[in-house]
Amino acid sequence: QGEWTPRAPPRIDLGGGWTDVPPFCDREGGFVCNIAITLYSVATVATSGPDRASGDSALIEAAMRRSGVHGVRATLRNDFPLGAGLGGSSAASAALLAGLRAWRGQPVDPVDIAEEGRRIEVEDLGVAGGRQDHYAATHGGALALTFDTGVSVRRLSLPAPTRAALLASATLVYTGESRISGDTISAVLGAYHARDARVVTALKRMRELAIDMAAALDSCDLHALGELLEEHWEHQRSLHPSIPTARIDEIIARAGVAGALGAKAMGASGGGCVLILSRPGRRAEVHAAVRPLGEILEFDVDYDGVTVLRSPAPAPS
Repeated sequence: QGEWTPRAPPRIDLGGGWTDVPPFCDREGGFVCNIAITLYSVATVATSGPDRASGDSALIEAAMRRSGVHGVRATLRNDFPLGAGLGGSSAASAALLAGLRAWRGQPVDPVDIAEEGRRIEVEDLGVAGGRQDHYAATHGGALALTFDTGVSVRRLSLPAPTRAALLASATLVYTGESRISGDTISAVLGAYHARDARVVTALKRMRELAIDMAAALDSCDLHALGELLEEHWEHQRSLHPSIPTARIDEIIARAGVAGALGAKAMGASGGGCVLILSRPGRRAEVHAAVRPLGEILEFDVDYDGVTVLRSPAPAPS
């Protein structure tokens, strides 16, 4: 008998999202800069009672089937809105897989869990997507991720002054709209396959901007980071007409008037969250300007990634 309660963080994707998705990353090489945040997907894996899934049952059933686990109860809950563009499904799979590995007495290896989580999404659930969300959920912190034949993970140091400056500048707004990441990603991939010049050019520039964003974080240049965020959104929104929405555009426009350096939608967009970086001392004005258009989500930086919060009792033999 025993119970495990692992958790894993979602992320804010500063730049390079989409370039981690095949075939672009395989052919051109991708790069993503993202930061794990302190809003969690929490799993519970308990050894008492019959098999039972609560939460995202399709994800739970796929994870249990791949893990070869029986005779457990598994549940999932999230501290953040579903469909927020924060990589929540990847955080959920990381938490669940960590719990199942803990139950079996296996090590919680972040790379293994990230790759298994992506296989579940792509192969079992039919969700098109890349790898950045899974690595943010399992590794935590601020990451510079390179994607080609494999994945290279570089943790950005994000010292206390940089973290403080980032949090003093950042506003994360949930639009309340549901995003359509699978359909949108498939459409963008189709355009890339067709070598649509607009899409190919945008993706290459987004990769370059993500590299510059990692450098800006390394040097604590939040002004440059905000300007890079602004340019990234212009290329991101050009990938497909469903990416921007009227509400996202209004949030970004109001934020700009109130003192924002830059802003972009999170994830595949079509809704979800918008991240805004404000000029020094202007965050309160930005909050006031955008609050009528969505829910402001408070967060800090998560440095731990996927973590088993409770030590298990000995697993049954």
